[in-house]
Amino acid sequence: MQFFLIFLTALVFSVIGTPLARRLGLLAGVVSIPNARRINTVPVPQLGGAAMYLAFIVGLLLFGERAEIRQLVAILLGATLMSLLGLIDDRWELHAGLKLVGQIGAALMLIASGLHVQLLHSIVLDSLLTITWVVGITNALNLLDNMDGLSGGVAAVAAANFLLLAALNPHPQFLVGGLAAALLGACLGFLRYNLNPATIFMGDTGSLFIGFILAAVGIKLRFANTNAVTWMVPLIVLAVPLFDTTLVFVSRLRRGRNPLTTPGKDHVSHRLVALGLTRREAVLTCWIIGFAAGMVATFLTKATILQAYAVGAALLASGIVGIAWLERRAPGGL
Repeated sequence: MQFFLIFLTALVFSVIGTPLARRLGLLAGVVSIPNARRINTVPVPQLGGAAMYLAFIVGLLLFGERAEIRQLVAILLGATLMSLLGLIDDRWELHAGLKLVGQIGAALMLIASGLHVQLLHSIVLDSLLTITWVVGITNALNLLDNMDGLSGGVAAVAAANFLLLAALNPHPQFLVGGLAAALLGACLGFLRYNLNPATIFMGDTGSLFIGFILAAVGIKLRFANTNAVTWMVPLIVLAVPLFDTTLVFVSRLRRGRNPLTTPGKDHVSHRLVALGLTRREAVLTCWIIGFAAGMVATFLTKATILQAYAVGAALLASGIVGIAWLERRAPGGL
């Protein structure tokens, strides 16, 4: 019931707040102007992320669990920093180096609260892995925001998967469940206006925010069985943004281009359209893959080490084959 109340509150506030954010974006000049690297043909306000952020915060503050207040505060502060970085970038184009420093700062907030990866049995190595994970997932969701409904929908699917994993876990997962429920509600409310043809974009305000929350949830999620198995669960839940980012990096490096600063229509969604799908079909395909990945991740929480690594190896091989196939059949444009 608590998770449902958080979800419903975030959903309602997102549905109500997104049209208001659209008007504010137009008035403040926070607008995506059409150009060669963007798919929109008319100016579109991009303050949807602000509505998502506020809906998320309201849902958690009204009905969220207070038992792990230190980590909750760190997550909310980090999310706020990410949203502010995105808002500045949406309005004035923040330097990439400053964004990276801010993302590392948000990750350090998590580490200072005691929320970090616990895999390598070394606080230094685990902290470095935590920073890499947070920065990587945050930017993966940012890169994925390249087609109407894509990043918000994939984030909603991932949040739903994390919520299910928290609900099925025999150990209390109140913070994970609350964060996932709030993010799910905020994303679904925003998608009402972001599906093709979108009337508002989330901008970096939203993509950096949802990426950070998903990264934090992936770290916080705990399971009954060994870490030798369950470290793969967040990776698989977030398989779509991770695959997309890997594909883009491999593709651009092969062509001698900087993968971080070279814009292009070489993402999974663009390549699916090049293969003959409509934009809506390409986005829906990514959602379906996300749902399937969540089912695999749920299986891994009960799997033996042998089963888990067999599944992990199969998924890794599938990803490599998928990248090679897409590079050959639909190389994309830069």
